Amino acid sequence: MLGPREDYLCWDDTFMAIADIMSQKSKDPSTRVGCCVVDSKNHIVGTGYNGFPTNIPNDALPWDREGPPLETKYLYVAHAEENAIDNSDKYRLEGSRIYVSLFPCNSCAIRIIQNGIKEVIYLSDKYHDSDACVASRKMFDLSGVKTRKFVPQKDKIEINFNIKMGIA
Repeated sequence: MLGPREDYLCWDDTFMAIADIMSQKSKDPSTRVGCCVVDSKNHIVGTGYNGFPTNIPNDALPWDREGPPLETKYLYVAHAEENAIDNSDKYRLEGSRIYVSLFPCNSCAIRIIQNGIKEVIYLSDKYHDSDACVASRKMFDLSGVKTRKFVPQKDKIEINFNIKMGIA
């Protein structure tokens, strides 16, 4: 008699993998961030990635990181968390978790808190000491939003469409 598979994905690995896949949708040449919001029943509520607002062509605005503010991406790009929240079922955000490939900035922290998201699971924290991330941590602490660094159970997850289609 067969038993269940033992090499299946845990929830954290599954949702962080989805956040990573969403990051691959970003057109940003230097920073790609993805996000997945999940309710208490492990149902996906929303996903997002960083990029220009809807209906703005990807080559209409600058992607530069340095220069005068109007000539860099920072005044134009919507963050992955913002897009995931905006694209979500708003009635299911209260008490949810957000999986994000980069620790949220202060502006995204405000959106997370205001929408009742209770936990942030992040992959990278490369801007840990920036004012934006220090402010995020303060606000998360004061509002009771838990944060934790993602710890994978699997080192890698591979998707090979050719194998699934019987080509390889």
